[in-house]
Amino acid sequence: MAAPVMDEGPGGGTRTLGLLYPPAGRHRDYTTMQLAFVGGIAEAATAHGYDLLLSPGGRHDDPSFLRMISDRRVDGVIVMEIRREDDRVERLAEEGFPFVAIGRNHRTDVSDWVDLDFAGLAWACVQHLADLGHTRIAFVNRSEQLFDSGYGFARLGDEGYTEAMKKLLLTPRAYLCGDDLASGEQVVERILLDDPLTTSLVTQNEAALEGVYRGLTRHGRSVPRDFSVVGVAAGPWAERVTPALTAAEIPAKEMTRVAVDLMMRRLRSPDSPPRHVLLKPLITLRASTARCRPVPGSDPEADSPDFPEFGMDF
Repeated sequence: MAAPVMDEGPGGGTRTLGLLYPPAGRHRDYTTMQLAFVGGIAEAATAHGYDLLLSPGGRHDDPSFLRMISDRRVDGVIVMEIRREDDRVERLAEEGFPFVAIGRNHRTDVSDWVDLDFAGLAWACVQHLADLGHTRIAFVNRSEQLFDSGYGFARLGDEGYTEAMKKLLLTPRAYLCGDDLASGEQVVERILLDDPLTTSLVTQNEAALEGVYRGLTRHGRSVPRDFSVVGVAAGPWAERVTPALTAAEIPAKEMTRVAVDLMMRRLRSPDSPPRHVLLKPLITLRASTARCRPVPGSDPEADSPDFPEFGMDF
């Protein structure tokens, strides 16, 4: 079998790319989705003849991050899990170190980035449920730790959901949820305790998705007959649950390929203007959403107005 032809790349340097990617798992481990991004970047870098050096650094003073840039162990850095205020980005920008962000904040505009339109996707999910007649729509976000740390996707998703609900004159109810099965079950408990008449939810927490389904089943809600679920999730996660999740795809392979391509361009042309790529995948209709029905055990809405009964004597 013939060996693959490698891109010659910019030439020189270490022919190694750095990846700054702090683990987001509950126990400070990498989630399945994160590992897909790591694999995607490694594969794309290899196609250009580059190796990959991974750092879990989430702050500018992380030792592995400092070694990476101070010792010039890499030619450029791909930064992930971008926060609204991210000192890693500040440090790279101040030093003029080549970097590309997967994600964005106000500071990444000075460099290249690729991101998902999380606000727009959350809005589209709400609109999809509203089109099916749902008015009580909850939002299941990522963990409190990630949200409070200012992670861009968690904040942007929340903003998109809230704006869509207000635009539709509906009451937003957003919930933070850990990235695990047990947290998914617990968040359903909280949602139905706050409003037992809730008939649907939007989620961008794929790691808790199976727990969400289990929680709904435990409370007697059948998906999609009694309760609709829609979200932002990678295909394997969306298809792992039953019924399969109607969702906007997280295109990890495309995002990582674009990020590495942007890095190659940056290394070849350091003075070129930054490029920004915002992806907004369409929602793939599967089997987890349906028209709104009355909540089991509640009084069904009348099809016609009630009229008083009149007694008549003959």
